[in-house]
Amino acid sequence: MPTVSVQRDALFEALGSTYTDEEFDELCFEFGLELDEITSEKTIISKERGDGKAEGASDTVLYKIDVPANRYDLLCLEGLVRGLQVFKERINIPRYRKIMPPKGEGQRLIITEEAAKIRPHAVAAVLRNITFTKERYESFIDLQEKLHQNICRKRALVAIGTHDLDTITGPFTYTAKAPSEIKFKPLNQSQEYTASQLMDLYRTDSHLRHYLHLIENKPLYPIIYDSNGVVLSMPPIINGDHTKISLNTRNVFIECTGTDITKAKIVLDILVTMFSGYCEKPYSVEAAEVTNSNGKTHIYPELAYRKEKVKPEYINKKIGISETPSNLAKLLTRMCLKSHVTGNGNHIEVEVPPTRPDVIHACDIMEDAAIAYGYNNIQMTIPKMYTIANQLPLNKLTELLRTDLAAAGFTEVLTFALCSQEDIADKLGTDISATKAVKIANPKTAEFQVARTSLLPGLLKTIAANRKMPLPLKLFEISDIVLKDDSTDVGARNYRHLCAIYYNKNPGFEIIHGLLDRVMQLLDVPNEENGYVIKAGEGSAFFPGRCAEVIAKGQSIGKFGVLHPDVITKFELTMPCSALEITIEPFV
Repeated sequence: MPTVSVQRDALFEALGSTYTDEEFDELCFEFGLELDEITSEKTIISKERGDGKAEGASDTVLYKIDVPANRYDLLCLEGLVRGLQVFKERINIPRYRKIMPPKGEGQRLIITEEAAKIRPHAVAAVLRNITFTKERYESFIDLQEKLHQNICRKRALVAIGTHDLDTITGPFTYTAKAPSEIKFKPLNQSQEYTASQLMDLYRTDSHLRHYLHLIENKPLYPIIYDSNGVVLSMPPIINGDHTKISLNTRNVFIECTGTDITKAKIVLDILVTMFSGYCEKPYSVEAAEVTNSNGKTHIYPELAYRKEKVKPEYINKKIGISETPSNLAKLLTRMCLKSHVTGNGNHIEVEVPPTRPDVIHACDIMEDAAIAYGYNNIQMTIPKMYTIANQLPLNKLTELLRTDLAAAGFTEVLTFALCSQEDIADKLGTDISATKAVKIANPKTAEFQVARTSLLPGLLKTIAANRKMPLPLKLFEISDIVLKDDSTDVGARNYRHLCAIYYNKNPGFEIIHGLLDRVMQLLDVPNEENGYVIKAGEGSAFFPGRCAEVIAKGQSIGKFGVLHPDVITKFELTMPCSALEITIEPFV
């Protein structure tokens, strides 16, 4: 969940009332948010870098508020205040308007074929006659960063550019050029750089280096020019310094470029609706014309309102309440979803504003009604369907065995379900193709390439990491392994295995054998023909002539024996050990 930091005093001033910390925490909960932390800039710096670095930092109280990841309209102070004010019924829901400029006077953005091959989509709009203060300006920049990290997926899907419109002249061209052909003065720099030089410059930048990979391997870099050849931005990396907005900026040109047109339209809608309240004509946005590479023209922002119909019975049934349709409509209106009852009271018509792209289905509308009603106000009831919960038999058996194996003097370990191919194949003296291992398509590290096909490597690695512990080391694990199985819908199946190992100066075969007898005794399996038997066996991980196969219920359930010296050496161990590994599923 994204966290929004707002100054307490500025928040209370905008809300028009003050609260104690407890009261505001309760208000956040009622609105579906969570007050995560009450802190200050000085406290944050002190925690992260020490008291010495915190000298001179602000003591202003900050509220850190956790916001649902899909509520982009609450990622800034403006949206947060607007939402709370509507929720408390202090203001009406704002109506956002798209203003079409006189013909020939509007701003145009032209996408060329070159740009369409790199980052094909772009949208644009103008905030006309806006008034910035220091706090509004900082909030404007912070919202862009929040959107970049959230819906924009770190600029991979969308990159936002904001420019002082009075310093540039349209129409604007969104194209792509070779890095050596692009040269401009980037934001907050003192000289011009080519695009190639910029890549080298920002490779060590703590903020911008994370975005370089998005275009650095492309033959052409996207770039936006005005009609005079002035560079607005090189998305998704950096804006030009020439168009930098300031507190004196009155007209802001906003462009959003990216690979996902839907996300780009949402980002533009959120940005303009949040800050259009500061325009000379509140909640009005000047439209811009975007011409695609195929010649088609679109007008942005869309600022689309749509109507949805939902049945009151559906909301009441899902939440577990019995409110009248008019009360439900009132609850939804408090959540910025303007609603009214239609027909004979059997439907509620809900108007979804452009600030609420999270409302996709009727269940989203129902959720907002539940939040406005108050989760604490919903009466607890006994479900009409009577069911009795029970532990999965396999898990119950696992828990019982864990307790008794620990009582037998063995220590339980929990190892990773993923391991390297070498662990389950080469180190155990077998070939990877014979293991039926499920491979990870894009492993992040060599240690996690496949799902384990045996618990033994994990125990051996645990011993290797604890060689300094007093001997003997007696370890066990009861967990799942994963094997390929074409008969299942996912192509693989889990099997519950029990594995135990004894590591000492002597192999301790008799100890592992005794443990097997104890496990079978606990499982009430007699040591006879109808119970379990052991017979000589072979295994690549075991010493020849020191391996036995365990037969129970007419099938082979595993092996135990003395491990081969090569296996011990490959796991960086120096002493002999015996191991047991069986499946426990036949005993459920």
